[in-house]
Amino acid sequence: MNETGFLIDTHAHIDGHDFVADFDEVLGRAAEAGLSHIITVGADLESSQAACELARKHDHIYCAVGVHPHDASRVTERCYQVIRELAQGNPKVVAIGEIGLDFYRDRSPRDEQERVFRHFIRLARELALPIIVHDRDAHDRVMAILREEKAAEVGGVLHCFSGDLAMARECVEMGFYLSIPGTVTYPSNEQLREVVRGIRTEHLLIETDCPYLSPVPHRGKRNEPAYVRLTATKVAELKGLTLEDVGRITSLNARRLFGIGGKDQAARIAYRIRNSLYLNITNRCSNRCSFCAKFDDFTVKGHYLQLDHEPNFDEVMAAIGDPGPVDEVVFCGYGEPMLRIDLIREVAAELKKRGLRIRINTDGQANLVHGRNVLPELEGLIDCISVSLNAADAETYARLCNTPFGTAGFDGICRFLTEATKHIPKVVATAVTVPGVDIAAVRSLAETLGVEFREREYAEVG
Repeated sequence: MNETGFLIDTHAHIDGHDFVADFDEVLGRAAEAGLSHIITVGADLESSQAACELARKHDHIYCAVGVHPHDASRVTERCYQVIRELAQGNPKVVAIGEIGLDFYRDRSPRDEQERVFRHFIRLARELALPIIVHDRDAHDRVMAILREEKAAEVGGVLHCFSGDLAMARECVEMGFYLSIPGTVTYPSNEQLREVVRGIRTEHLLIETDCPYLSPVPHRGKRNEPAYVRLTATKVAELKGLTLEDVGRITSLNARRLFGIGGKDQAARIAYRIRNSLYLNITNRCSNRCSFCAKFDDFTVKGHYLQLDHEPNFDEVMAAIGDPGPVDEVVFCGYGEPMLRIDLIREVAAELKKRGLRIRINTDGQANLVHGRNVLPELEGLIDCISVSLNAADAETYARLCNTPFGTAGFDGICRFLTEATKHIPKVVATAVTVPGVDIAAVRSLAETLGVEFREREYAEVG
């Protein structure tokens, strides 16, 4: 990971007087903390214009233009026109915002806030720009207006997300991102930590909202973009990921939403998540699981995995290179690795010479696919095999996993698990917590088959 630029502060207010005295130093500290880009966000006409000027002067700064709900009662037709002109006149403008509702301070009448919010959503749709939504104590009305004004057509982000997990899931279903500020580090904010744990990282952004909402240990002091690293670190802790994982994933999310920075579309053969090295050797699958995020997106944890061809041994080894210290090497990519059993054997044999631990993540259909028992061929090469069992009966398995083998598919995976214990030291059956799946029954089946069991949260899939 390039430590010089792998985080994006997606919501900052660095155009004002809080940063005049040490602006260059603030940018320097941001770069040292690993930030590649900053989005500075307008809250009125003056700050929107200032944000545009900053973005013009600095390649790595982008901006958003809009009027905060506090000032809704002062918005005129001229305000809308100025915001339109700013957005159309500067390619660094990546969103309309921040806009929304604030029923906590009520500095503008609520009906005025709603009227202005609707108007800005319509402007965003006209300009084909995403929106940055401010929502404080107005969850129901914000969600209703987003639906009524068809905001999903342009998408956007609920910045400084303060709703519960149910609302978070509703936002994600609408195609919106949730932005996590430094308040996730506050001891009392368990609700936001629950949201982070319950929503896939692929739907999260990180922000400072500086100069406000400094994370621990800077709470009560001026916030600045460099501190977004502390927020990312807390998100990583909650998700069981590394800081680099969170930076890579959330930055990709930001680039997709706002269209900023470079877009690396080079497919990964070897890619790192946590302290494991994963190998992506095929995009073919023997099943087509209904819950699999891979069919909707070519990225997994921020890595682009759509291969233009299936790599050979030399290409895989070149991609691995010198991986440094890793916990394990895992055959698991954008497809079913056991379809390429010969390549697995060849690569695993070489990696075992280096003393590396090797795992395969599989759907357990390999014996049916190859028409023979392939497990003896892996003996001495594979330390662990993780098999996606996912169901306790053939009917549920067929419905969830869309196996091409019909009823034989479920029976085949059960026999595969039992047979695997004879040849591989550690065998694990897994199940995704898809709504309606009886996880306890799947666990019981795994125990009956004589293997370990691990449930995978639905929010973690992909």
